[in-house]
Amino acid sequence: MEDQADNQAPSSEAPTATATAPSDAPSAPPPAATPPVQAPAPAPGPGSSTLSEAEWPAKVADTIEEVVGAVHDRVVRPLTLVARGLVFGIIISVMALLLCVLMVIAIIRLLDVYAFGGRVWASDALLGVLLVAGGAYTWTKRGTRGAEEP
Repeated sequence: MEDQADNQAPSSEAPTATATAPSDAPSAPPPAATPPVQAPAPAPGPGSSTLSEAEWPAKVADTIEEVVGAVHDRVVRPLTLVARGLVFGIIISVMALLLCVLMVIAIIRLLDVYAFGGRVWASDALLGVLLVAGGAYTWTKRGTRGAEEP
C-alpha cells in the first residue's frame, strides 16, 4: 500500500508548461472514429443487375421522360410551328380574298348608285378600265428573268 500512497502523493515538481498554460496554437482535432466495416456487396450474377428492385422503376421512368422530352423538342415542336404557320396563312389568305371580293362589290355598288344612276355597265366599264391600267403599269415595271437591273 505504501507504494500506492507514494503514487498519489503530491509531487514537489512544478507542473509542465503545456499542461497548465493555455496554448496559442490550435489544438489538434480528436482522432476520427473509424467507420464500421461493412460486408462487401455480392457480385452480380448472370441474371441480376446493379439496380435494386426499388431503383429500376424510377430509372426507367426517368429514361422514358428524357426520351419523350427529346422527341418533343426535336420533332413535335417544329411540326407544331409549321402547322400553326400553315393554318394562320390559310386563314389570312381566305380573309384577304374575301376582303377583296367585298371591296369590289362595294365599289361597283357605290358607282352604280351614286355616280352613274343605275347604269351598272358604266360602273363595270370604269372598274375594268382602272384594273387594266393598273395591270399595264405593273407589266411595264417587270424585269426579265436572270437579267440584272441597271
